[in-house]
Amino acid sequence: MCSSDLGTAVGEEHTLEKGDPFACATAALNCVDASFAWSLLLTAGVVVASIVPLGAARSQANFQLSDLAAPRAMADRLPEWGKRANWAHLNSFEAFTLFAPAALLCLITQVHNPIATAAAWIYPGLRLVYIAAYVANLPPLRSLCWAGGMVCTGVLYLEGLKAALAAS
Repeated sequence: MCSSDLGTAVGEEHTLEKGDPFACATAALNCVDASFAWSLLLTAGVVVASIVPLGAARSQANFQLSDLAAPRAMADRLPEWGKRANWAHLNSFEAFTLFAPAALLCLITQVHNPIATAAAWIYPGLRLVYIAAYVANLPPLRSLCWAGGMVCTGVLYLEGLKAALAAS
């Protein structure tokens, strides 16, 4: 779009000039659906938030600075809900590694699909409920949230790949 489109309007105030990388970047950003970026940011926030119940469990298990030398050994001292909080926290990282590339793929390929956008917004909410359900020991709800998150991730991969193939 930017290489030879002299005079192509970007917004109302700027036109692209050949070789102007800043104008090209601005034009590219104008085409991006920020939902995928916001969803990625919210999901990262959910991963960070998963530390809260784990921290509460560690405080109940008399966390000491010496526990930093062998943090996995402390897991044996956690109450049952604290062990589940630890597992939910670890799963948050695993799920993020599947979701993040899907959201980035949609962002890079400029997906403009309401279903993909909905999936991107629903995912962080499902992950937040997943953590609460895991800590509260509600396996059916936890499993439903996990499955819903996987469906959302799959939708993002599918729509991102469709957009990538359509562009080539």
